[in-house]
Amino acid sequence: MNKLLICTLFFLFRNLNLILSLSPDGLSVLSLKSAVDQPAGKDSPFADWNENDTTPCRWSGISCMNITGFSDPRVVGISVSGKNLRGYIPSELGTLIYLRRLNLHNNNFYGSIPDQLFNATSLHSLFLYGNNLSGSLPPLICNLPRLQNLDLSNNSMSGSLPENLKNCKQLQRLILAENKFSGEIPGGIWPELDNLVQLDLSSNEFNGSIPSTIGELNSLSTTLNLSFNHLSGKLPKTLGDLPVTVGFDLRNNNLSGEIPETGSFANQGPTAFLNNPLLCGFPLQKPCKNSDIIPSSGIQNSGPDLSEPQKKGLSPGLILLISAADAIGVALLGMVIVYIYWKTNDSSNSCSCTGKSKFGGQNDKRSISALCSSCSCIDVIRNEDSEFEDHEKGETSRKGGGELVAIDKGFSFELDELLRASAYVLGKSGLGIVYKVVLGNGVPVAVRRLGEGGSDQQRYKEFAAEVQAIGKVKHPNVVKLRAYYWAPDEKLLISDFISNGNLATAMKGRNGQPSANLTWSIRLKIAKGSARGLAYLHECSPRKFVHGDVKPSNILLDNEFQPYVSDFGLNKLITITGSDPSSSGGFIGGLPYKSIRTERNDNYRAPEARVTGSRPTQKWDVYSFGVVLLELLTGKSPEISPTTSTSMEIPDLVRWVRQGFEEENPLSDMVDPMLLQEVHAKKEVLAVFYVALACTEADPEIRPRMRTVSENLERIGT
Repeated sequence: MNKLLICTLFFLFRNLNLILSLSPDGLSVLSLKSAVDQPAGKDSPFADWNENDTTPCRWSGISCMNITGFSDPRVVGISVSGKNLRGYIPSELGTLIYLRRLNLHNNNFYGSIPDQLFNATSLHSLFLYGNNLSGSLPPLICNLPRLQNLDLSNNSMSGSLPENLKNCKQLQRLILAENKFSGEIPGGIWPELDNLVQLDLSSNEFNGSIPSTIGELNSLSTTLNLSFNHLSGKLPKTLGDLPVTVGFDLRNNNLSGEIPETGSFANQGPTAFLNNPLLCGFPLQKPCKNSDIIPSSGIQNSGPDLSEPQKKGLSPGLILLISAADAIGVALLGMVIVYIYWKTNDSSNSCSCTGKSKFGGQNDKRSISALCSSCSCIDVIRNEDSEFEDHEKGETSRKGGGELVAIDKGFSFELDELLRASAYVLGKSGLGIVYKVVLGNGVPVAVRRLGEGGSDQQRYKEFAAEVQAIGKVKHPNVVKLRAYYWAPDEKLLISDFISNGNLATAMKGRNGQPSANLTWSIRLKIAKGSARGLAYLHECSPRKFVHGDVKPSNILLDNEFQPYVSDFGLNKLITITGSDPSSSGGFIGGLPYKSIRTERNDNYRAPEARVTGSRPTQKWDVYSFGVVLLELLTGKSPEISPTTSTSMEIPDLVRWVRQGFEEENPLSDMVDPMLLQEVHAKKEVLAVFYVALACTEADPEIRPRMRTVSENLERIGT
């Protein structure tokens, strides 16, 4: 009897221990483990989810927080993403009343989203994109009073948008792209969503017209993406009322009519409207058929009497008179152009944008398009042959079959002076060695060796034309090319020497930490100046250059931390010469050298730029600049040192920051600790984060132009 009692008590206590060991939140979380077909062993993302634990707060992917009135922490976050999990979303998760973030994206969850999930009324971020979820958008979704971020993109959901989405008053991001939603987009939703900053309904099956009420989304700040649907009708002019920072993506629809030119419409490029065959007008360069027709009501009182016979065509005398007037007009215009050309050459020999009234000046608030026109010169539109002829008229110095050509009239020195001068190595890369050379007059210049390469006349002509185009770029945030040297066994570029190193060196500092001089105001100054320089290269330069290698080491700094974009156009020059800068040695200033090729780091490059054989585009530069912005903000580098690895190095910096925003981590977890002391700058830091995230969108079509990036940065802190 005693033995039976002892055994019974032992059984009861053992099972009581199991029942009492795990908190109610833990039991609810375990339902997710049960709902998934999971791999066994250490490979399972649930390997440490142990039912014998007293709390789930130490499990992988689980976040907890102390809540007033409870002795134990409560579950506030679940993040099990990118694990290729197959299963369904259990309804038991709805019992987690303090759950704030649910991240199950990039798995293979199937079925519909259970209505019971919306009993978790503390939820404010729901990231379920990249699964195989089906069914309609749950009508109870706005039972979540705090819902801010809803991303259900890249699933198989269908049905129409429910009108009661307007009750999600706190919603900031609504991303439903790449599903099978259909029907018309309800117009009554949008006036109620005062906090919405991102709207993406792309790649669905929506039809009908674009609601004019979308123009009332005053908080929208990224891209309005309605592309790849079946939308039709005219573009509502109210879209022009959206903030000027908003980019449009309306591609691949059936929209028709003339594109308005007011408000935000004026800031859009042609890619925003592509593959809408019935759209016309600026910026598609497709004139509307009826644009030149004068309304009859405007002329009916001034025309001749219809009862009188009308003459067909113009009289011969009138034709001769018009022809003579045209000839005189053309002649006068030619004289004006020649006069402007002479005056321009006398003053600067090229376009100059260094004045305060030009693009990039400190006090200039005009648009880039206006500034481009003010920085245009007649010789910018000449053909390449005439550009090649320019260097023959400039100052040259020949020796031993080589030719030193000064691009800038005010910059003159002899080849012997260059070869005898003291030289110091500034840096090495896969594009060769850069030297600091101090000329006889004490002026320092930077000399880059492009290698040996070919020496035929055709290569020389192409090289000279390209260098002349680079030399015409004059902007206060772009390094100025002063001269070049061409010889059968050597090619050199001579440019201004910038005295304070580059941004990469400043960010790494002496101890792997950013320099103490890089305060927030300095970093913002560097960001703004670099953006102005790149925007000028894209929009205003003679060739509308693509830099192709934007990174901190190519942003030079002077003693005032004014930034200068350097090394644009190098890849094309090397291609023209057919040279390998690292293939052989040379001799400058009595200092022998041999370049050392280093492995090219792809972590600043756009995803599409990492594909072999892809052609460079300006959107490459936008992505790379976005990574540079993230480095300025976080103090962390995407480059991994070959010898050491520190916490300041994060290979996928873009993904790390995006994950931080998705999980709504505190800003202090992502920002460079050096900036945390500057409390006043918090809003500005957050604004630059949003600019950087827009720049680093995976889809190049969604990224803004550098012009827009520069304009957005200029608004910050002013």
